[in-house]
Amino acid sequence: MILTIDIGNTNITLGGFVSDELKFVSRISTDPLKTDDEYAIRILESLALYEIEKTEITGVMIASVVPPLNTVMKRAIQFVFKKDPVFVGPGIKSGIGIQCDMPSSVGADLIAAAVAAHYIYGSPSLIVDIGTATKMTVVNHKGAFIGTSIIPGVMMGLNALALGTAQLPKISLEVPNAVIAKNTADCMRSGVLFGNAGLIDGMIDRINEEFGEELKVYATGGMATTMIPLCKHEIYVDEHLVLKGLNILYQKNRA
Repeated sequence: MILTIDIGNTNITLGGFVSDELKFVSRISTDPLKTDDEYAIRILESLALYEIEKTEITGVMIASVVPPLNTVMKRAIQFVFKKDPVFVGPGIKSGIGIQCDMPSSVGADLIAAAVAAHYIYGSPSLIVDIGTATKMTVVNHKGAFIGTSIIPGVMMGLNALALGTAQLPKISLEVPNAVIAKNTADCMRSGVLFGNAGLIDGMIDRINEEFGEELKVYATGGMATTMIPLCKHEIYVDEHLVLKGLNILYQKNRA
């Protein structure tokens, strides 16, 4: 089994693959203050939850957008599995081009998602990753990563409303019954959810116009299943696109 790890700003997502089949997914909170021992314990707990022995793990592939955790996670993996993990970064064999001003600065999660979209669904495509930030990435006809738009995330906007105002409270995020809401909590939910859905739809139109054709759109990330049903465009949701991309990258770099 290959263990794939997506280290995000809010959560760390673990996925176990046997060949191309995703056997389990587990999430733990991202905390830069945790030690390698603490992360080792959390990883072992996640495996135990799905009745997986650590000896079943034959390789580990990691995408990280939290650099302070890279060394910590590497030590945790070495301690638990006695193996060195492979990180997505400069020099990695991806099979796709990176046509950006500074290829080395492109987020590892974006590369993994682009790889998965290209090899699983085909190119060109537009990938919408809805997490801590909303990232919209375009892959061209040749499967090359040609650019991204980064937007403040859904929860980031909700938290900003509560923290930046005197009277708006912290609330749970649920889809309200109407866009024209009638109480404070639903008014906030309406603005954050329907507003972000409209933003995504509008950005898809602009990206299609700039690219010169209508792209197939794939959505991933922790908020995808909540947001995409509110959008008007046809968007296919693959919640684990980054993990699938990491599995493909591991196979390409296993030597």
